[in-house]
Amino acid sequence: MEFAIIATGGKQYKVSKGDTVKIEKIKGDLKVGDKVTFDQVLLVEDGKDTTIGTPFITGAKVAGTLSEIGRNKTVEVIKYKQKSRYFKKNGHRQPWFKVTIESIK
Repeated sequence: MEFAIIATGGKQYKVSKGDTVKIEKIKGDLKVGDKVTFDQVLLVEDGKDTTIGTPFITGAKVAGTLSEIGRNKTVEVIKYKQKSRYFKKNGHRQPWFKVTIESIK
């Protein structure tokens, strides 16, 4: 079974062809159905031999299609100091992309 390990959004993901991966939002103006290419490939295993990068493999690419865009549930951020009437409450929703992996080159 062929798989690769890619780095995106400060995290590493093990992906193979046909997988759907939920990743951090990528900068740029992307819409559902757009092609996404990951060039930060750390490792490629094709069943026969393993290629390990130092830190990345030059020329290796993983291609995918953006299948869904969304945001996580609200995380409340509270700042509070007792006896000083200081209280701040904010909410944050982290955006994410779902990418379907099409090929590993």
